[in-house]
Amino acid sequence: MKICDLTQFYSPLSGGVKRYVHEKIRFIQSTPNDEHVLIIPGAKTERIEAERSRIYTIASPLLSRTSRYRALLNLRAIEEILEREQPDLIESGDPYQVAWKAIASGHALRIPVVGFYHSHFPEAYLRSSERFFGRTGMEFVMDLARRYVGKVYNQFEATLVPSARLGQLLGDWGVANVRAVDLGVDAEIFQPQPNDAAETRDSLGIPLGRCLLLYVGRLAQEKNTQTLFAAFELLDPERYHLLVVGDGLQRAELQSLRARTGRVTWQQYCADSAELARLYRAADLLVHPGVQETFGLTSLESQACGTPVVGIRGSYMDRIIFGDQGFWAGENSAAALAGAVEDLSRQDLVAIGQVASEHAREHYAWPRVFERLFCIYREVQANYRAS
Repeated sequence: MKICDLTQFYSPLSGGVKRYVHEKIRFIQSTPNDEHVLIIPGAKTERIEAERSRIYTIASPLLSRTSRYRALLNLRAIEEILEREQPDLIESGDPYQVAWKAIASGHALRIPVVGFYHSHFPEAYLRSSERFFGRTGMEFVMDLARRYVGKVYNQFEATLVPSARLGQLLGDWGVANVRAVDLGVDAEIFQPQPNDAAETRDSLGIPLGRCLLLYVGRLAQEKNTQTLFAAFELLDPERYHLLVVGDGLQRAELQSLRARTGRVTWQQYCADSAELARLYRAADLLVHPGVQETFGLTSLESQACGTPVVGIRGSYMDRIIFGDQGFWAGENSAAALAGAVEDLSRQDLVAIGQVASEHAREHYAWPRVFERLFCIYREVQANYRAS
């Protein structure tokens, strides 16, 4: 089977979608009867060949100089690639103009198209604009967003979601044929060994006696990083240090926090999985402040490395937290998050991390995830041919 992933939710620096598609490529390289095609925006138009896979980048303008996301506007180029490649199935990874092009090309070429609902964008991006529209205006905007989600995703043969609870919500919005699919973790790289925390901290200039908090991800309003920064300032300055891996529109806020406290280490990005695993192992806690996560890939990777996670209860990420969330914040506030960090950091983090690592690596290894996903692909393809 030849699978084509098509998305503009792709940054060369990092991100869950990038990790997902490249792990899929790696999985396909171990399955001799499958091929993969990836179409993404890039700085220039080019084709990169590998064993049973091809990556097409289409020259696209930057949306953000920090995250390096781009807007894929050359829809004709997408169409030409799909006509040339003739995949057996197309997977669209975003809900905007690229999704509509995937749907149209699929119809024209008689190729089934599925959509992956990676981002719950009505809540992540629109809800925060209530201060501009007011409550009544916001409800109108959200109603339009719900209608749009139903309209676009009902054009797909199936809609993949990384959470059954999120799938139920989309079903309530009128989206049919929703299928829950987990994301995964590279269990060979993201593991508790070797015990290199002291070496890693020394290389970063982080004192060994501090409780090291780690955040990995974009610095953005929808990631709730401002709450993390405010919470960190409430913590004991003699006890805690914060390591941030990521960049984004809230870089200035991070740099200000760094200047005020002198207890923040910043790494703009980490594209190497082995290096990222070292950073997870070096931390005492991963702090995940997000409240709109559809899955929470960094939380899974951190736990696989034996580092527990603390955050704010109530997101779709809750189901992949392997341990008692009673210590987590019960509300989205700096004080609640700081209290959660203090409470959990007093527990036996090594024991908590060991249990979490065993569960994450056993149940969420990428091969297991993709075996389930490819069963859905084959089912969609068979049903499409039958119809």
